[in-house]
Amino acid sequence: MPKGPLSRYRALVSAGELEPDQAQLLAAEKLQLLTNRLQAYEPPARTDFFSFFTRRRGEVPKGLYIFGGVGRGKTMLMDLFYETVEFEGKRRIHFLEFMADVHERIGKVRKSSKGDPLPEVGREIAESSPLLCFDEFHVTDIADAMILGRLFEAIFSRDVVVVATSNSAPRELYKNGLNRQLFLPFIALLEDNMELLALEAEKDYRLEKLQGSPLYFSPSDDRAHGALRLAWKRLTGTEQGKPTCLLVKGRRVEIPESHGGAAYFTYRSIFEVPLGPNDYLAIAAAFHMVFIEGVPRLGPDKRNEARRIVTLIDALYDNRVRLIISADAEPHELYVEGDGAALFERTASRLMEMRSAAYLSEDHGIPPTS
Repeated sequence: MPKGPLSRYRALVSAGELEPDQAQLLAAEKLQLLTNRLQAYEPPARTDFFSFFTRRRGEVPKGLYIFGGVGRGKTMLMDLFYETVEFEGKRRIHFLEFMADVHERIGKVRKSSKGDPLPEVGREIAESSPLLCFDEFHVTDIADAMILGRLFEAIFSRDVVVVATSNSAPRELYKNGLNRQLFLPFIALLEDNMELLALEAEKDYRLEKLQGSPLYFSPSDDRAHGALRLAWKRLTGTEQGKPTCLLVKGRRVEIPESHGGAAYFTYRSIFEVPLGPNDYLAIAAAFHMVFIEGVPRLGPDKRNEARRIVTLIDALYDNRVRLIISADAEPHELYVEGDGAALFERTASRLMEMRSAAYLSEDHGIPPTS
């Protein structure tokens, strides 16, 4: 197998596993250039005061921030880069999982010392991970927004190289967020320390795979389970995602599986746990494709679960998230009796619409950069 993201990309195109795409080729070339620069770079050790002045081998490479619409190949390109780059201390992580880890580190530092914990947290991260690769870089939580500038100032000051994929250009991050002016220095940090690349691929390759394929499987039996797992592999390129979590107003929302902007839940893991509107909005903001397996018929005693389904579907629908689901009945038969059954009729209609070609083909892209 050829080494390096560019040669690996070309091999996949030659083998017919990928369609030729000039935007993807440019991104692969940029990632190859970064790979070459990393091979000539050795970050200095930072274990004591004098090592701060240790002469490094090579200049600190600028990182790369790749942004573009859903299904354009960002995750695939990150896969090629991370699998082929040979760099000690590389770390790849979903950005929301990274922020949950940061908040935990902040809590630990505050227990042992006074003052701003972010320089210490940044030092810990930099020393363990001189190459950070972020999937699905985005910011919606005000708690995250308010600490990112100081955190990344500490990280970049220690010569960490950052590679990230995102649906949004840096200047679109946390757009219209509360106290956004306090977030602007972080955007400046990204632009100073990372090369920005808009991935303007010719089409949405995930949408192409979805078109003409069933998105709602009923009944929810072994056959439906197999169909969902096959769809997951076809759309994400991986057999099984990794668990992650979202931090919502200081609470952890567990995601059983995620990969490349897609999340996989069972009915129990998303509807039989005490989640509310903010949690479901966070899921809709974090993922552009959601799988849900095993929704049963609901009786009158399941009004809480029915209400959670209504809330989640509203959040996914309003954010134009693509949904693949298995259930024991068609939408209009899932909850026909009990508190909120009349309200559930609208949810059933939305579930029907979310299976349509018109819903799938709506623009899931990003605003143009300014």
